Amino acid sequence: MTYRTELVTDESVFAALAPDWGRLYGRCSPATPFQSHAWLHSWWLSYGRPGRLRVLVVRDGDDLVAAAPLMRVRRPVPSLVPLGGAISDYGDVLLDDEHGDAAAAALTEGLAAAARTALVDLREVRPGGAAERIYDHWPGPRRRVGDSLCLELPAVPMAELVTRLPSAKAQQRVRAKLRKLTALGIEQHAVEPDEVDKALRRLLELHRLQWEGRKVTSEHLLPRFRDHLVRSVAPMVRSGDAAVTEFRLDDDVVAVDLTLLSRRLAGGYLYGAHPCLRERKADVAVMLLDACSRHARGSLSLLRGNEPYKHHWRPEPVANQRLLLARRRTAPLLTAALFDVAARSRGKELVRGWRERGGDGP
Repeated sequence: MTYRTELVTDESVFAALAPDWGRLYGRCSPATPFQSHAWLHSWWLSYGRPGRLRVLVVRDGDDLVAAAPLMRVRRPVPSLVPLGGAISDYGDVLLDDEHGDAAAAALTEGLAAAARTALVDLREVRPGGAAERIYDHWPGPRRRVGDSLCLELPAVPMAELVTRLPSAKAQQRVRAKLRKLTALGIEQHAVEPDEVDKALRRLLELHRLQWEGRKVTSEHLLPRFRDHLVRSVAPMVRSGDAAVTEFRLDDDVVAVDLTLLSRRLAGGYLYGAHPCLRERKADVAVMLLDACSRHARGSLSLLRGNEPYKHHWRPEPVANQRLLLARRRTAPLLTAALFDVAARSRGKELVRGWRERGGDGP
C-alpha cells in the first residue's frame, strides 16, 4: 500500500479539507471534539499566526487516512505543537482505525521530515490517544512526561452518579437539590444549530455576569474567544460533536451550557448562569452535571483541573501526556524542553507551598 504525504501550510487549503477531515475524524475512535475540523480551523482563524501553519496529511489514493494538525512556534524551543492551544483540553493526531500501523508509520515518517530543525511537542494527549502510536513508531530520541490532570466519571444516568457520593446523607442532599430544580420549574431546552449563535452569545454574557467581581479566566471575555466559539460550535452541533442546552425559568434563559461530544467521552466545556439561580437556592453544579450526563458516552469528563468540588463525585484521575519527539540532530532541543518542564514543575510546587502557608514568606 502506497501513501502520499502532504504538508499543508496554506489556510485556504486547510479550510478545504473539512469534508475529508470529517470522514477521517469519524473513523478515528480515540479522537476528541478538539480534533474536529470545525474546532481546529476556527481556532486557527482566531489564534493562528501567518506563516506558522503546519498540517500534515496522509492519503491512500483520494482517502485521507492520517492527519497531524500542528503549527510552528519558536519558544521555549523551536517546535511543532498541536493546533487548539490553551483553550483545548486535549490534543492529538488523527489515524484511520482501519489502516492500523501502516498509516501511523507514514504519518511518523512525514512528521520527522516536517520537523527538520524543530522538536515535535504533542501536548495534552489523553491516554489511549492516536499520538501514542506515533510515539511508538518514532525512530529518534523521545520522552513521555505528564501533562494536565483530568477527572472522569462513568457515562451513566444522574441517578447512578448520585450513588457514587460517599455517604447516604450526601446522596439525600443531591436528590433534594434535583427535586428543588424541578419545583422551581427550570426547564432544559436543546438548542438547534440555527439557534447556536444567539445561545452562545447569551452563554458568554451570563458567564461574565456570574464571575463579576471575582477571578475569572480572562480569555473567556475576549472577542477572539467569542468569535471562535460562535464560529465552531454550530457545525459541531449539526454533526453531533457538541450540544448546547438552555435552562429556562418563567420563559427567561437563566443558564446556558456547552458540552462537547465524541465517541468515547462527553465533557462540559463552558457555561454561564445568572446570579438569580443562587438567590433561589438552585444548585447550578448539580443542574449542569444532570444535563451533561444525558449526553455522556464512554466517559463523562470533567476536563482539565483538579478543583476540590469535582472530587465530591469520586471521579477517576486521568493524566494527559506530553509526547516529546526529536531527531538525532535536534536532541539538544529535547533536553532543553525537559529542563523547561522541570523548571515549571518546580515553580508550581513553590507556589503551591507558599499558598498552603497562607502566602507567608519562605
